[in-house]
Amino acid sequence: MKEMDDWLAAVGAELGVRPDEVPTGELLDVARDVAHNVLRPGAPVTAYLMGLAVGRGADPAEAAAKISALALSWGDRKDQS
Repeated sequence: MKEMDDWLAAVGAELGVRPDEVPTGELLDVARDVAHNVLRPGAPVTAYLMGLAVGRGADPAEAAAKISALALSWGDRKDQS
């Protein structure tokens, strides 16, 4: 994932964020779960929402777990409505 590391370092430098502050694994897991279980365009928007929540003090791992759980159960929720 050298290219990802290089990209995050460059973007982080532009935004004043250290790459080690980015929960890359959790974000990628969330994006995958949303893209595959809800809808593909929802993945980047959900990642943005997660970033807002974390910026407001939410724990990144806890936010990721909540989002993934919701995404993984989304089909069941839609079937019940």
